[in-house]
Amino acid sequence: MSIATEINNGGFYKSSISWKGETKGFMCYVYILKCSDDTLYTGWTNDLKNRIKTHLQGKGAKYTRCRLPVQLVYFEECMDKSSALKREYKIKQMKRKEKLELIKRKNIEI
Repeated sequence: MSIATEINNGGFYKSSISWKGETKGFMCYVYILKCSDDTLYTGWTNDLKNRIKTHLQGKGAKYTRCRLPVQLVYFEECMDKSSALKREYKIKQMKRKEKLELIKRKNIEI
């Protein structure tokens, strides 16, 4: 079972710990969600499991609230918040086709 499948099914995934918004020394994640209307949403977090849970509860980003349910289709680990934000920006600049290729290369089914 892939980590994405485990998270989408409410399973456990070891998350990072934050200290007053900082993530020094802890892993951060950039992720892509597939929304119910087949659009893709990109974000970053330091706690992947809880962030997906927040999205599914309709308490995540405004974009995903009216496009529930969402499914985690891609994520990558980053060493810190700064690199996660930079990577998130690069992914958000990609065309949909490029994002789908990125997802496909990671071998997560959508």
